[in-house]
Amino acid sequence: MKEFAKNKLKVKQFDTRDEMGRAAAADAAEVIKTLLREKAEINMIFAAAPSQDDFLKYLREDKEIDFTKINAYHMDEYIGLDKDAPQGFGNYLKENIFGKCPFKSVHYLNGQNPDPEAECARYSSLLAKVHIDIVCMGIGENGHIAFNDPANADFSDTKSVKTVRLDNICRQQQVNDGCFENFDKVPAMAMTLTVPMLMSADWHFCVVPTDRKAKAVKRMLEGTVSPQCPASILRRAPHATLYLDAQSASLI
Repeated sequence: MKEFAKNKLKVKQFDTRDEMGRAAAADAAEVIKTLLREKAEINMIFAAAPSQDDFLKYLREDKEIDFTKINAYHMDEYIGLDKDAPQGFGNYLKENIFGKCPFKSVHYLNGQNPDPEAECARYSSLLAKVHIDIVCMGIGENGHIAFNDPANADFSDTKSVKTVRLDNICRQQQVNDGCFENFDKVPAMAMTLTVPMLMSADWHFCVVPTDRKAKAVKRMLEGTVSPQCPASILRRAPHATLYLDAQSASLI
């Protein structure tokens, strides 16, 4: 394992994707357990993507985590997919962790709400009532965090949750990940937690495998901190760690 820092961001690089996921889950579990010794409950936001498979597998297998004291949220969702569509981010999280661990509460974004703006307002009101302790996340091939693509990422956004039009790189990524058969089947609109909402958390665990993310990782770490690479904002986070495998770290 290779470890270094870029500004405030800690970076851990591993030989394999499995090692990366195992280490990220172990680090997150340690923080969860520490916080739960200090607080009656905590609030966590989770990303939904194949990149999170290994991390979520090891996290849910940790028998020392008291999930009954964790309130769970997710960070983005497509607009207009069928309720049971496997590509739905809420469905992914239900399958990979929300439905397999006894959380105190789970709060889903409803992508089927016929009024997406009302749904954003509803979810914003939920988030306004809590402080987010931990965000578990990845980054996109275009450097996005959640669905804050470069064209719609705003580091000073006044909203907590908003609707966005996904850019073509983001939509193609969903095909590359094997989530959709072709580009035309990927929804063009989504709801996302904003950059300031995500950054309001105390801790960030960012898990980024595969060579398809290598260019974004290079921009994230070596470019300027800018909405042109939204993930670069993590370099300003006081307790953030980026986990890479050999492929995603191949250009740094």
